[in-house]
Amino acid sequence: MAHNLIIFGGISVLIIAASWHTLFHLRSHGFYRFFAWECMAWLLAVNYRYWFVEPFSFGQIVSWILLFVSIYPVTAGLLLFRKMGKAGHARHDEPLYGFEKTTELIQTGIYKYIRHPMYCSLIILNWGIYFKHASLLLLPFALCATLFLYLTAIMDEKECITYFGESYREYMKRTKRFIPFVW
Repeated sequence: MAHNLIIFGGISVLIIAASWHTLFHLRSHGFYRFFAWECMAWLLAVNYRYWFVEPFSFGQIVSWILLFVSIYPVTAGLLLFRKMGKAGHARHDEPLYGFEKTTELIQTGIYKYIRHPMYCSLIILNWGIYFKHASLLLLPFALCATLFLYLTAIMDEKECITYFGESYREYMKRTKRFIPFVW
């Protein structure tokens, strides 16, 4: 148990350092993302030792599928973010990272189908980590991470409506949050 706490503490220091500017902005999506990352950090700290145990068990197969699938949404989303988002100083949302301050609404590629490919990726990653060694004791952490990522997306949408206005509302009508055509 002590080594779990040490690993969790080390990961948490990195998460706090990365999230520091959003921790005190309750209406920022980064506030909720911080708690999702913390839940995922605990899952990783507990499940790391099962990463390659029983590689052909059902849980491991599900885990590896989820871990590999999680790569696509984040990669596709970030590439379009960099290429088309036109992050800049025109957007004065203080708690956002520089790359998050997009001034163009992206509606092509993966964004044509889902609004939050990066959070989708984190949800899939979260469950991939959980299934490395699924247990009832860890299930609340996986569920909480999913809930916090859902709240992150809700707050992100509010930020986008504030900046992009009606065009973002129209975009929301045409797309799903995380899973194309479903959710």
